[in-house]
Order: sequence, then structure tokens, then C-alpha cells
Amino acid sequence: MNRKIIHTKSAPQAIGTYSQAVQSGNTVYLSGQIPLIPESMEMVTGGVEEQISRVFDNLTAVAEAAGGTLDDIIKLNIFLTDLSNFPLVNEVMARYFTEPYPARAAIGVASLPKDAEVEMDGVMVFE
Repeated sequence: MNRKIIHTKSAPQAIGTYSQAVQSGNTVYLSGQIPLIPESMEMVTGGVEEQISRVFDNLTAVAEAAGGTLDDIIKLNIFLTDLSNFPLVNEVMARYFTEPYPARAAIGVASLPKDAEVEMDGVMVFE
């Protein structure tokens, strides 16, 4: 299997046994990102909007390290501890993506690492 491990200091370091992203062929699998500030590895302060933005910033950094952008994401998974925040996800997401938007899922979960309110992962494909 031909795979490449993607790593950048511009996104939070892995806090477990995983890579920030793995590329296999023209597909990049982005690991879940929570709203950690890369430099301090502390959670971003503020509310859920700040958390959502930080997660998109972290995904952006990993996508760029892989040689792409968020617009190369074809599938995005969003995990929320409160699904009533989904309209806010749409609002913030519109600042980071251009059409056509990726396929996505929004999943309500009981809890996330470090008491985050949001986590996202995705799949990028280079054509």
C-alpha cells in the first residue's frame, strides 16, 4: 500500500494514536479536529461559534499541508454535542467553503474529547 502521512504544526498535534491525515493515492483522509489552538494545545475560548471556526481553521491547516484546500473535501462529518447548533455550523461553514459544497453528515453525540462541542473529519480527493 502506498500511503503518505500528512503532518503540520499549524494544526493541533495528535492527542492519541492517529495521524492528522493520511493520503492514499489521490484521496486524503482527515482525522477528526476539535477546537484546540495548535500553539498551546488548549481549547479555544468563547462559545460554540468560536469552536466551529477553530475546527475549520484546523481542518484548513491539514488540508493545506496535504497540498489542497477545504474545497477539495468531498465528504465532511460533523459531530455536535447539541444539534440545535447546526444552523450556526451552516453559517460559519459558508465563510470557509465555496460551492459546490461537500457531501456531509451531522451527528449528535453525547460527548467529545476535552468537552468540545464540535468535532469534524473529512475526506479530500485530488482530481
